[in-house]
Amino acid sequence: APSSAAEAMVRAVVTDSNEIMPVCAWVSGQYGISDVYLGVPAKVGKGGVTEVVELPLADDEVAALRAAAEAVRAKQADVAGLA
Repeated sequence: APSSAAEAMVRAVVTDSNEIMPVCAWVSGQYGISDVYLGVPAKVGKGGVTEVVELPLADDEVAALRAAAEAVRAKQADVAGLA
């Protein structure tokens, strides 16, 4: 499965398809979350991630996504402290 996902991403870049796929992308305001890489649906084309696509989510789903973003931030802070 990972190699097939990588192949799909490469195809989207080469063909500049802007296909929507799940990727780890820099989030800057989507879902009320900023300045963190997060697994989100995004359009992928010649320039890589061209747009993070916001899907309609229930309040509890948005809360869970925001909690995940904070967990990523905390882990980044842990790693930065090791440097």
